[in-house]
Amino acid sequence: MADPVTGAVVGAAFGEGFAILHGTVKHVVREIVMFKSILGRLESTLDRIAPQAQKIKELILALDRPEKEIKNLIEKMEKGNELVLKCSKIKIKRWSLNYCVKAYSYSKQLKELNDAIEKFCQVDLALQIARTGLENSVKLDRNTNIAQQTLAGVNGIRDQMNNQNLDVRMRFGLRTLSVPKPRDDIVGLDLPLKELKQLLSNKKEPLLLLTALGGCGKTTLVKMLFWDEDIKVLSIVIAVLLAYFILWNYFLKKSSDQENMYKVIRHEMFLSCSFLTALCLDRHIWGKYIFCQRFTSSQPEGHGTKLFKHNGEDCPEFQSDEEAIDQLEQLLNEIRQPILLILDDVWPGSESLIEKFKFNIPDYKIVVTSRTAFPRFPYRYKLNPLNRVDAMSLFCNSASLQDQDESSDIPEEYIEKFVSGCGGLPIALKVIGGSLRGQLADVWLSKLTKWSEGHSIFDSDAEVLVCLQKSLEFSADKTILKEYFMDLGSFPEDQRISATALIDMWTELHEPSEEVVHIISNLRELHNRNLASLVMTRKDGTKIDYYYNEDFVTQHDVLRDLAIHLNNQEPVLQRKRLIVDISGNNPPKWWTEQKQPLINARLLSISTDELFSSSWCNIQAPEVEALVLNFQTRNYALPEFVEKMVKLKVIVVTNYGFFPAELSNFQLLRSLPNLTRIRLEKVSIPSLCKTLVLLRSLKKLSLFMCNIGQAFGNSTIQVLDSLPNLMEINIDYCNDLVELPGWLCEVLPLKKLRISNCHKLPLLPERIGNLTNLEVLRLRSCTELSKLPDSIKSLHKLSILDISDCLSICKLPKHIGELHSLTEFHMKECLRLRNQLPPSIMELQQLKLVVCDEERAKLWEPFKEFLSILKVKVAKKDINLNWLPKY
Repeated sequence: MADPVTGAVVGAAFGEGFAILHGTVKHVVREIVMFKSILGRLESTLDRIAPQAQKIKELILALDRPEKEIKNLIEKMEKGNELVLKCSKIKIKRWSLNYCVKAYSYSKQLKELNDAIEKFCQVDLALQIARTGLENSVKLDRNTNIAQQTLAGVNGIRDQMNNQNLDVRMRFGLRTLSVPKPRDDIVGLDLPLKELKQLLSNKKEPLLLLTALGGCGKTTLVKMLFWDEDIKVLSIVIAVLLAYFILWNYFLKKSSDQENMYKVIRHEMFLSCSFLTALCLDRHIWGKYIFCQRFTSSQPEGHGTKLFKHNGEDCPEFQSDEEAIDQLEQLLNEIRQPILLILDDVWPGSESLIEKFKFNIPDYKIVVTSRTAFPRFPYRYKLNPLNRVDAMSLFCNSASLQDQDESSDIPEEYIEKFVSGCGGLPIALKVIGGSLRGQLADVWLSKLTKWSEGHSIFDSDAEVLVCLQKSLEFSADKTILKEYFMDLGSFPEDQRISATALIDMWTELHEPSEEVVHIISNLRELHNRNLASLVMTRKDGTKIDYYYNEDFVTQHDVLRDLAIHLNNQEPVLQRKRLIVDISGNNPPKWWTEQKQPLINARLLSISTDELFSSSWCNIQAPEVEALVLNFQTRNYALPEFVEKMVKLKVIVVTNYGFFPAELSNFQLLRSLPNLTRIRLEKVSIPSLCKTLVLLRSLKKLSLFMCNIGQAFGNSTIQVLDSLPNLMEINIDYCNDLVELPGWLCEVLPLKKLRISNCHKLPLLPERIGNLTNLEVLRLRSCTELSKLPDSIKSLHKLSILDISDCLSICKLPKHIGELHSLTEFHMKECLRLRNQLPPSIMELQQLKLVVCDEERAKLWEPFKEFLSILKVKVAKKDINLNWLPKY
């Protein structure tokens, strides 16, 4: 018989050890950023156990035979407390190999401690209670033989739990039907797992979409979800389907025998799901956790047939999808347990099929993982790339650097450069780190040197390339998306890309119809597929006349490298898009090997750094239609070869430096007969107006954060018919603009004039009424603008007027009612506009929408009965810093 005193001592030790550890973790968890993920998980575990800690202590005493597991756990908690205190003392002064080793080691030990506590409370303690109960029964029953047999059976529970997957595989003759347990060295997914479980607790949402770029760890995360103890405690039946086999839309397009292929995919889908359900019903063998391996359409009589033969059933035939889905719903209904169905790696075109899995079953949820954020499933979780700390840990682990001490011959700067180049993408970190495992420092340096010379990670590591290339598989009607993706490589890495710069470029290269709505739709599709990120800076109502000049796009550096790598598969001079990065004054060899190389590209992008001196080598580019120039210097000259680009339609010049730059050689554009669009960012051009007069094909001019006051203020040019095609002018964030030039009021073809965030502009020219073809007038956030000129009444074609955030406007023109074509009026946050609106407002019979704030909305109340189609929309306040430039 065990000593009860020992049980009491051990119980007390457990209670004291738990309380100390819990208190320590609570104290430091908010202060230790580098271990935030794993400490957060440990804190969550301890918080769940804390209310029951006293009961556990009493149970340990009642067992009166302390098991070695209890003593071991107490020791681990004591050591864990010391470990947490060690973690709190680590300070990040600089990145070092020693820091990475310690961070990885401590994280691993904390995870082991958390797993040990969870296992003790959920498995070991329950088994010990069961065994003690049986031993007491033995004493009462006095049937020693029977008691010993029963006790042995209980002692075998643990072995049965460990072997139940094997039992099922033996029964069904399939070794591939188990979910492999995630590796112990997974980094950076503890916090996403916790957040994912929190989202799943929302009973109102039956479907959760987990989305991320390929290679970010979506499948690993749902495997962790499958094995997570919290999920098991909730007694949720888990079914995991790798969902390639459900994508019949994809296979139908590939198959020559569409009808037979359709039957195969539909047939195997149901067989797999039915087998899955059969396992669920066989509770005494399988328990609560189920996994079904994916099936391939190339084996019509393979896996699915085998499943039902092993289950003693003939393969059913279904006449339609509906019949198969109905049968599946009936089978799942028979489980009468909470069910979590995980559909992994779902591709575009399968959304309707996912909808068919949404059954009206109590406690039934679906988790879908995909590289695409399907718009129809708004309840979602986006898995981001790893942060710096986790990326360093994963890379060091993959390169086996955690086993080395500080005497490693791999310089810290090498490690940092490789980690930075992988951009936090787990698959890249693992593959690159693995390829360098055991290599000497000179091999590391050689690879880094190749990267700096323009080689990419895809040149030598095919696994990452294959993984990411799958994201570029588009259906026949969406092949334009790949062209868009490839064009994104034209802009510098880790920089914002203006949405309107892309619109200008893509309009001329890919959208001859010039429908902006198509371009934005495709850009949103790239965003949904996690191939780019579209950031909308303003969300205050309707999108005015498709104006996106304040919105921008970002792209993961590895994706940019992928676009460049795919572009570079053709010979340099034959590429249809040529992307050139110049470091200092050193152009690529192919450029200097010939006197005037002849290129065949339609899109030419040239990026230079802060050391470039505008010393250009010559080049022949007669086919170029879009020219993108990215630079960082205080002075920049357009290359002289631009003068001979006779097919050039759009030029985008962007200064990514901190200070505005003076742009010279702008007069070279005079000779370009087909130039229709010019976009300039953060530059100063004294000769701007004189050059514009000679651009007879120019349709659109965009100036963003430019110094134009001098150019506009000194201009006395005669426009007359010199700009017969200029229909759109955009001026944004030009802080030195104090007046509009008089010649602008003579550009009679002008249809759209947009001026925003020009805070020193006090008045508009009275002659603005001459612009009789004007359809859109946008004067947003011009805070010093005091009034609208009376001549505005002459703009009879004006359909959209925007004076939002014009803080100084205190009244509207008396005869504003003569704008008979006005359909939209935006006047949000015009704080000084408080008096009654002019009576002529009643004449705006075409006015459909007014967007304003609550105070301005009250001014419209007296006119609603006279304007039958008017809707007054109160815009919600949108406070964000997305519009701020990134430096």
